[in-house]
Amino acid sequence: MDTTNSQENVNTEIEQELPFIHLRAHSHYSLLKALPKIKDLVKKAKDLNMPYLALTDYNNMYGAIEFYKACKEKDIKPIIGAEIDYRSENNPKKKFKLVFLAKDKSGYKSLMKIVSLANLKDRLDPYLDFKMLKENLNKDSGLVVLSGSQDGEISDILAKGNFERAKEYFESFTNILGEGNFYLELSPQEGFDYAKDIKENTVRFVKEILKNEKLLIATQNPHYLSDGDKSAQKVLFSIHGVEDDIALYKEKFLKEDYSFIDTKKAKELFSKIGNENYNLQNQSIDIIKNNFELAEKLNCEIDLGKWYFPNIAKDFEDDIKEGKNLDDVLRRLALEGIEKRKISEERKSEVLERLDYELEIIKNKGYAPYFLVVYDLLKYASDNGILTNIRGSVAGSMTTYLLRITKCDPLIYQIPFERFLNPERPSAPDIDMDYADDRRDQMIDYVRHKYGEENVAQIGTFGTMLARGAVKDVARAMKYPYSLGDKISKMIPMPKQGFPVTIDMAIEEVEDLKVMYDTDREVQNIIDMGKKVEGLVRHIGVHAAGVVIAPEEITKFSPIQWDPKGEGKIITQYDMHSVDENNAGLLKFDFLGIRNLTILKTGLNIVKERYGIDLDIEEIDLEDKKTFEILSHGETMGLFQLNGSGMTKFLKDLKPSTIYDINAMVALYRPGPINNIPVYIERKHNPKLVSYLYEDKNMKEILEKTFGVLVYQDDLLLMSINIAGYTWGEADKFRKAVGKKIPEEMQKQKDKFINGCVSHSKWPLAKAEELWHWIEPFAAYGFNKAHSASYGRVAYQTAFMKANYPVAFMTAILTEESGDIDKISEIVSECKRMKIEILPPNVNYSMGGFSISENPEDEKYKESIRFGLYTIKNLGANIADAIISEREKNGKYKTLEDFINRITHKDLNKKSLEALIKCGATDEFGERNELLFNLDSLLDYHKTHIKDNKAQNNIFNMFEDSSPSFTLKKCEKATQTEKLNWEKELIGCYISGSPLDKWSDKLKNRNVNIKNILDEANAEVKDKAKINLPGLIEKVKITKTKMGDQMALVKISDLTGQFEVAVFPKVYKNLKNKLIPNTPLLFVGRVSDKNGEKTMVIDNIEEIK
Repeated sequence: MDTTNSQENVNTEIEQELPFIHLRAHSHYSLLKALPKIKDLVKKAKDLNMPYLALTDYNNMYGAIEFYKACKEKDIKPIIGAEIDYRSENNPKKKFKLVFLAKDKSGYKSLMKIVSLANLKDRLDPYLDFKMLKENLNKDSGLVVLSGSQDGEISDILAKGNFERAKEYFESFTNILGEGNFYLELSPQEGFDYAKDIKENTVRFVKEILKNEKLLIATQNPHYLSDGDKSAQKVLFSIHGVEDDIALYKEKFLKEDYSFIDTKKAKELFSKIGNENYNLQNQSIDIIKNNFELAEKLNCEIDLGKWYFPNIAKDFEDDIKEGKNLDDVLRRLALEGIEKRKISEERKSEVLERLDYELEIIKNKGYAPYFLVVYDLLKYASDNGILTNIRGSVAGSMTTYLLRITKCDPLIYQIPFERFLNPERPSAPDIDMDYADDRRDQMIDYVRHKYGEENVAQIGTFGTMLARGAVKDVARAMKYPYSLGDKISKMIPMPKQGFPVTIDMAIEEVEDLKVMYDTDREVQNIIDMGKKVEGLVRHIGVHAAGVVIAPEEITKFSPIQWDPKGEGKIITQYDMHSVDENNAGLLKFDFLGIRNLTILKTGLNIVKERYGIDLDIEEIDLEDKKTFEILSHGETMGLFQLNGSGMTKFLKDLKPSTIYDINAMVALYRPGPINNIPVYIERKHNPKLVSYLYEDKNMKEILEKTFGVLVYQDDLLLMSINIAGYTWGEADKFRKAVGKKIPEEMQKQKDKFINGCVSHSKWPLAKAEELWHWIEPFAAYGFNKAHSASYGRVAYQTAFMKANYPVAFMTAILTEESGDIDKISEIVSECKRMKIEILPPNVNYSMGGFSISENPEDEKYKESIRFGLYTIKNLGANIADAIISEREKNGKYKTLEDFINRITHKDLNKKSLEALIKCGATDEFGERNELLFNLDSLLDYHKTHIKDNKAQNNIFNMFEDSSPSFTLKKCEKATQTEKLNWEKELIGCYISGSPLDKWSDKLKNRNVNIKNILDEANAEVKDKAKINLPGLIEKVKITKTKMGDQMALVKISDLTGQFEVAVFPKVYKNLKNKLIPNTPLLFVGRVSDKNGEKTMVIDNIEEIK
């Protein structure tokens, strides 16, 4: 037997069976240019028995980690790559393509680096050039480069038959990358200039010039999976709407196939490349085999799940020199915290026991560096007067409390550590840091400075096309009427419990939508196409809070780019799921800006400046009577987490007396748990009503502080552990399962929980089932106890400030909300209710922002709040500063002449002076309408005065009377209505009165007013009561119902307050012309109570008589 021939036959059979390998393929991360989701792309390769697969999205690596993991799950070798725009020195205006593939780990890091370089080079149009490649790559970079096929520069050269120039080009790349690392591509598509010349010359070049046919590979460059998806790609390009991209589609994709072809199709297509005399077949080039052999050489393994902490050890060099490690440092700092936190002697033993328990888990997990980095951040914030709040389950840690990271003692508040971190938890816990929003950027700048600009980035996040948006986008792209897409979109329900409703779910749930789909061809076309694009990535953005800090350049862990909005932020191309410690290996630090912390800090600064009190907000009395009094009276406007009519009503009923009551309200006031609030209130006031579902000591221990009421998510977890016998790891899975409410998972947990109650705690089956049914509605919405305690503390702090320093606190709120006209109006109304006088802007007294004015002789208003000059619309900060600066330098302005003479700034013009006059800032110099009547003359004088700046310039010739007091030219005085309209227009609210003033005598004694409605003060304003309410329209917001019908949400005010009311479609159709802002009207309708929020439904609008 001829063994040689036999082996050749076997080899031939193997070669014939070699599958086609896609070395250039796109996913939906090639934003709005390609369709395949990662899992679908990988599944397609698996179904076609392709053992290797590349991902080469345009100018990014967004999907690299997801792709890598998906391939590993399907036993496919992932090839990590990217298709990057390339600009030639010879033709810099034209964009070419190069495809980069990672050979190994070093290639993966090189790929992240050059993708980052391309994106940092140009935010809107990323690209590489030869100089960049030469400076950043070498023979050890671990990269293979594909020529870009017809999109590559070498194809342009070969199209002209310039083999010598092509060889120079080829050699320039091999000189950088090393021999055998630059490949020429052939693609089967024909729809481009000189296609046949390029293909034939490419084959000749490899065969005759390079004399290495292995350097020729085949790429189909799929952008969708099957022929049936071609039209969907066109829709994607249309959704993107960029003119250049639409031109690209027509030029490149319109007539060609860019689907994910199988091996049979690939062999058929590539055997035809070339002409009859010169093609791959007659030149004996097995391009399918070339692909396979190249894919075999590409072995990029990524280390996933290995954690990389910032280099915090350098902060503790002395400890390290003494032979200590970071766990020792963490213990030392925590022990020092016992003294700083003033832990009493009788509590020290339990605190140390808890601390030792936590530190052992932290040590075993290797998390000491994480805690020390956060300690450093919070220490910097404290040292620099930046208010912070650390929320979430971390408040259950005694370690973080002693490090002064968190503010709540977990033993006093009975918060379990294990909800934050337990031995079974597989991933690092989150420590979410809230900062005063005006100082957040300062914190991130500190991180960049401390750890290195190149080591820090904010986290990218992807916006996807959810059902509603997908339908609207598709309808527009397919040129259907906007109204049709909008109508379909509105019929799709909003997300439920944070989870999106898919198109398929909507069709199943909404009968009208199903009928439209079944009977209307156009609707069917839109929805079917919507399904194809639903869930695809639409754009990349910046995570609201997430920042990663690496021990070295961030590009060794994730590619980076500029944020798409041009705000100068560097962001990771990996999102929070790919960049984290379970994947790329970086820990996410959340830096969230909170407006209420800024308000608190502004208030504290005012208290210190005005009253000389250096108040430490973290050391205030948590049993302050004034604070609980204002909460019991419902004075909640401006408070963190405690405002709104629904919450206010419950607080008035509750009459909170401890911080625990506030924490409970923060936790309960949300869908689901809100139903437990009346029971909580009832039992607080009548302890005899407290009972437990089953007389079990564990139930009592868990629910004793909340009067037997289910309040916190932690209650569920402790029940699962102490009653059903779960471990903390199992309890964590239980929490996630009930939170997502996936039916199969819920059934598994139900069976496990009920059986556990019976077997572990010997509960009767009926009682175990009753417990499950009791907790099930609560489970998906439960708020964790640590989060409630953290937020409850800030809520209490805002209430404390309002109760004890009301003028300072309301000034702080006005200052931080200035610019938001709606909020300013609401705050001014609250100030009036609090008997705090609000003064208009005044050139002689106003500062830039809101300020406190003293009125020592006024018995009623010892202190008032005055509008600042910055708050005046059309004035401008520069002229405001000039007015304030001149006043502080040379004293108050005595007369109009004095004011005009002394303000020489160029921005004192018609627009700014008119704004000052209309809002009342110059009232002491003259009546508003008279000043406006003389405005042009005043400006003429001002212009002359600037030109000829003499000590005394005669202004009197512009007036009828040239006496020293000068009299303005006479005219009619402004009406009160005109003054009020000017104030509303320029500073956002009425100061000198209200349009309702002329009816004030009648209105004062009415039982039906907004305050009484919100307070349920009498039977006339109970739920569903028919009422007539005189008031003003502050703002009208036109919206649509789920069925697409127009309706209005109208903000109404009267002399007692303001709220938002609904005008539903039928009524809106008849009344829309009557919805005129700032006009006194009589609103006819009925009181409505929705989840405790009091409002009104409008049936008619009439004139006030």
